Amino acid sequence: MLPQNTLSHAHKMKLRWFVTLSTLPLLGVVTAFGIMPQNDVLTNVQTTIVQDIALPAETQPVYPATTFWRNERIQRGDTVVELLRRLNVEDAAASEYLRQNSATASFRKLGVNKEVQAETSMGGDLLALRYLDNEGNQVIISKNENRFKTDIKPAQVEQRTFVRTGEITSTLFAATDEAGLPDAAANQLSEIFGGDIDFHRDLRKGDKFSVIYEMTYSNGEAARTGRILAAEFVNNTRIFRAFYFKTSDDQGDYFSPDGRSMQKAFLRSPIEFSRVSSGFSNSRFHPVLNKWRAHKGVDYAAPIGTNVRATADGVVSFVGKQGGYGNVVMLNHQGRYQTVYGHLSRFASGLRNGQRVSQGQSIGYVGMTGLASGPHLHYEFKMNGVQRDPLKVALPDGKPISEAQKAAFEEATRDLHTRLSLLRNTRVAKQD
Repeated sequence: MLPQNTLSHAHKMKLRWFVTLSTLPLLGVVTAFGIMPQNDVLTNVQTTIVQDIALPAETQPVYPATTFWRNERIQRGDTVVELLRRLNVEDAAASEYLRQNSATASFRKLGVNKEVQAETSMGGDLLALRYLDNEGNQVIISKNENRFKTDIKPAQVEQRTFVRTGEITSTLFAATDEAGLPDAAANQLSEIFGGDIDFHRDLRKGDKFSVIYEMTYSNGEAARTGRILAAEFVNNTRIFRAFYFKTSDDQGDYFSPDGRSMQKAFLRSPIEFSRVSSGFSNSRFHPVLNKWRAHKGVDYAAPIGTNVRATADGVVSFVGKQGGYGNVVMLNHQGRYQTVYGHLSRFASGLRNGQRVSQGQSIGYVGMTGLASGPHLHYEFKMNGVQRDPLKVALPDGKPISEAQKAAFEEATRDLHTRLSLLRNTRVAKQD
C-alpha cells in the first residue's frame, strides 16, 4: 500500500497534464486572434467617404406691407384738412386731390354724420378712400402708381318692410316713439286717420295701433322712411283700417276695407300736434275784451312759429290783416266751404290772393297778432257762410275705389288684412 502523500502527488501530476492538454485548442484560438493583421482591421474601419449634399437655399420670410383702415364721421364745420388729420392721413398729394379735383366734389359736399373710410400706409400715405355721397352712390378713391382716381358705383337701393305696434298711454307721439315708429311714419299715421279721429280730443288711454310700412335702404343703410302700406287704429273700441292702393301708374290713396277713401276732403286740424285751448261756443268770456261773446271757431295752443297747413284744396280769398283776426288767411273750397286761419305771426312765402293751395300745404305760422292773449291759432270752418264746429261737423269723403278696381283692391290688400288681424291682440314694441 502506497503512502498517502505519494498517491496525492501522482494524482496531482495527472491533473496538470489533463489541464494542459485540454487547454491547448483554446490557447490556439486565442493565439489566432492575437496574430490577426491589425492593418486590415484599421483600414476597413477608417475608410472616409466624401460626398456633396445639396442643402435648400436660405430664404427670408416675406410679409405683406402693413396698412390701416380707419372710420370717421363728418362733423359740423369740418374741412378736408381736418378730416384727413383725424384719419391719420399725412399725404399732401391726397389733400390737394380731395380739395381741388372736380371728381371729388361730392366729398367736399358730404353732410354732417356721413361716414368716411380711409386706408393708409404706416407712413400716413392715403391708399384708398370710400364713402357714400349725398345721393347714396358709393364713391371709391384709390391710388395707382402715385396717381389718384375716383370711381362711382350706383347706390344699391332696396325696400324693406317693417311692422310696429303701440299703445296710447299719453299722446300719439309718445306712443309712436315708444314703439320705434319713425317720425315721418307717425305723421303719415295721423294724416291717414285724421279725418276719422281727432287726435287732440278723441285719444283714450289703451288705444292701440299697428303699422306696416316701408323703409328705403341704400347700400345697407337706412336712407329714408317710405310709405305706410297698411295701418289699424283702435280708438275707444272703434276699429279703423286703411290700405294704400295705386289707382293708376302715378297716383294712389288710402282706402278703408270697403273701398272708402280715407283722405277726407278736409283735415280735422290745421296743426299736426297741438291741444285745443278753446272750443266752439255760443257764449265764451273773451280774455282780451273781458266780456261774454260767441266763439265761432276753435283755438289751438302752439308755440309761435308752428306750421299751419290748409285743411283742404282751395283758393286763397284773402291774405293780410283784418280786425281781431290779426294776420289771417281765408280759403274757399268747392264753392260752399270756407276756412279761416287767424292770429298768424307771418304768412307762407309767396302766398297771395287767388293762389291755389293743396291740402296739407303750409300757409302760415302760429302767432298772437290781433285780439290774442297768447300764441295760438284761431280756426274757423264755414258751410255756405255759416260757422260750424270743425271738431264735430261731418266732413265730406274723398273719391272712393271705382267699381272696376274693387276686385284688384281686394286682391292686393288680402295679405295685409291677415297681418293686421294677427297683430291686433299682439303687444309688440318693435318687430322687423
